[in-house]
Amino acid sequence: MKKIFKSFKKIAISISDALKYADFSYSNSTNATGDTQLKLDILSDEIITKKLSKLKCIKALISEEKQNALQLENSGKYIIAYDPLDGSSLVDVNFAVGSIFGIYKNELCPQNLIASAYIIYGPRTELVLCKKKALLFRLNKKGKFSLVRELKLNEKGKLNATGGTQKAWEQKHAMLIKSLFDEGYRLRYSGAMVSDLHQILLKGGGLFSYPRSADAPNGKLRLAFEILPFAWIFEHANGATSDGSNDSLFDLDLKTPHQTSPCYFGSKYEINKVKQCLR
Repeated sequence: MKKIFKSFKKIAISISDALKYADFSYSNSTNATGDTQLKLDILSDEIITKKLSKLKCIKALISEEKQNALQLENSGKYIIAYDPLDGSSLVDVNFAVGSIFGIYKNELCPQNLIASAYIIYGPRTELVLCKKKALLFRLNKKGKFSLVRELKLNEKGKLNATGGTQKAWEQKHAMLIKSLFDEGYRLRYSGAMVSDLHQILLKGGGLFSYPRSADAPNGKLRLAFEILPFAWIFEHANGATSDGSNDSLFDLDLKTPHQTSPCYFGSKYEINKVKQCLR
């Protein structure tokens, strides 16, 4: 695990450097779910693949940008599922974007997730590693990551970040969001999952949601390499998660690598409110 975490740090520096000068245009290819790939998506995936493929402990890599799993070492015991560059369509307007990683032992299923991490590329490059504690690291002037603090959510937050096309929301979800604004919650939504969840974690709480909707009945975010890695972090940071009806996103079945799901992440107060409103 230490070798994997060390590789994440190297990946963070390489992609951070690439973001400064890379080509931001679209390629002629699409990923597994039909999204047109930015050249920067492909470059980020290549950086991660190159770094992680060197580790003998990794059995396979599963990426948002790869159609199928990349099989590596048969004797390896870890499967890394990752989104190379979440929010990449916002790079051209200089918003913060990130990379997300889930570490699974032996098999790709929610119960086998044993650690996760994400990197955020903004004014500062930061890395959150979570095995049992969600630990925030920041890249310093010497090119090293130094520990900043452990991330912990309060029982109740103040921020509301909700995705999806509003006209396609179910009525129950729309009423939930309205009730939060009626309580005085502040809207904080950029369109980059890493950025929005990072803000909630650092500000101490709130709700991030990407619901089922008329145009995305199974949600839009991917379970293996977006939802579950962040669910691991939130639940280890005194927070909670749900798909809108269950008690945890880890109650879901993971049947295919690119499977999507509705998702809610937040402080315990907000997730309890989600379940009360949507069940």
